[in-house]
Amino acid sequence: ILNMIYPQIGGVLIKGEKGTAKSTAVRGLSDVMPSRQENEGCLYHCLPEASGYWCDGCRERKEQGSSLSKLQVVTLPIGASEDRVLGTIDIEKAIKKGEKHFEPGILAYANNGILYVDEINLLDDHLVDLLLDCAAMGVNTVEREGISFKHPARFTLIGTMNPEEGDLRPQLLDRFGLMVTVESERDVFVRTEVVKRRIAFENDPEGFCSQYENQQKALGEKICEAKNRLKDVKYSDYIVETIARIAIGLGVDGHRADITMLKTAQAQAAFEGRSEVVQEDILLAAALCLPHRMRKLPFDDMVLDIEWIQKIIEGNNDGITVSI
Repeated sequence: ILNMIYPQIGGVLIKGEKGTAKSTAVRGLSDVMPSRQENEGCLYHCLPEASGYWCDGCRERKEQGSSLSKLQVVTLPIGASEDRVLGTIDIEKAIKKGEKHFEPGILAYANNGILYVDEINLLDDHLVDLLLDCAAMGVNTVEREGISFKHPARFTLIGTMNPEEGDLRPQLLDRFGLMVTVESERDVFVRTEVVKRRIAFENDPEGFCSQYENQQKALGEKICEAKNRLKDVKYSDYIVETIARIAIGLGVDGHRADITMLKTAQAQAAFEGRSEVVQEDILLAAALCLPHRMRKLPFDDMVLDIEWIQKIIEGNNDGITVSI
């Protein structure tokens, strides 16, 4: 939700056991978000209100119509090649006819949407690097034999993984804005309800979805209102200084964590209907932005000391150390 409000947060990594509905949660975003206006006939899903990020085709088109479309969730297959992801340039046409012909890849279809990578820890590190670079720059550039082509690639990267199958390199973990951990339900009554709802959905998908249609619509509208409110959310120097103190106290390398925490706190404030970041927003942002960026020894799990962070926020951190 926070990434839908503020896409520049940088995506989210979802870690969890198998069978905990990670993929279901990601794909559900397409139905939660209301339909939106897109430039008609645009392969890259350019948005009318974001003319500064239009593709070349939309810029050259004299008359620009628009049509309603749902938020696209594009899934990247684990076995995808680099050409399938980035796209390819037809060198033969370029040489013989002098035409620049580009065959779009997965990143083209994911523009202004969500790029979902299941089991991202099993994806080739080189491809993960490319995805994260494109997500950060918002542009995909393909170069072959001295010929180059670029198109907008502004997408929210969401990766899911099972920690039992291996982890991502720390350098790659740091590039994800947020990280959350999903666990199986241990409460008997909640677990029973999960089973009942799953069976009810399989027996009557349309009837089941209609039960939650109003709740889903209300959530989508709340997210859109938060997006509109985001530009008016203010923060004080004290908020930024507190974020810096937390990052320094936890020994987090670089400044990406600080920037992401501030953006996350702003998105949370907007979602709650407030026009100013407060201490509670920082606490939530720390819980989402820091665990995967903290230094740890091999095979160790890093535990975030929430009480320590709370004391820093309250300005009472004298003599307190982080417990790991």
